[in-house]
Amino acid sequence: MTVASSSPAPVPPEGPAARPNWLRRVLLDPLVNLLKAGLSPGQLALTVGLGAALGVAPTFGLTTLIATGVALRLRLNVAALQLVCHLLTPVQLLLLLPFLRYGGELLGQGNIMAHFTLAQLQRQVRHEPMALLRLLWRAELGALLIWAVAAVPVVALLYFGLRPVFRRVVRKHEESEALAATPVAEQ
Repeated sequence: MTVASSSPAPVPPEGPAARPNWLRRVLLDPLVNLLKAGLSPGQLALTVGLGAALGVAPTFGLTTLIATGVALRLRLNVAALQLVCHLLTPVQLLLLLPFLRYGGELLGQGNIMAHFTLAQLQRQVRHEPMALLRLLWRAELGALLIWAVAAVPVVALLYFGLRPVFRRVVRKHEESEALAATPVAEQ
């Protein structure tokens, strides 16, 4: 007769924790931490939507100030809004000249702004800053009008699209916390 051992099967030792990928470390984990910190899924969805819109606004150099004011006024998380805005800085830089070109065309400076390049912009900044300001103020105003019209549907789509996603994340997080809190039945 053989006697069965009552000791549990050996558990293989865990290796070093896998390092999360860049997208998870930089974007997903901070957003989940904000949800854990008490930001509701609706607030976080609005924060991401407004951050995306403000992050590409043709207000180069003023994004941080504007985003902070919007976050404080709407009682959103300032850090989350800044995170989204600053993640979109490369997109803002790519869209700046097209916004200015179309804005200039919208307000009657299309012939001047149609072929305006980054090199011309840099040259005028160094040599003729006042002439540059006179040239750009109407183009900037037109760019802001175009951006404002485009920002409304972008914010709405992101808000209504991300709100259910963030609700699901909260529900999964609460379920995993509930499972972790329940004691394991002893055998």
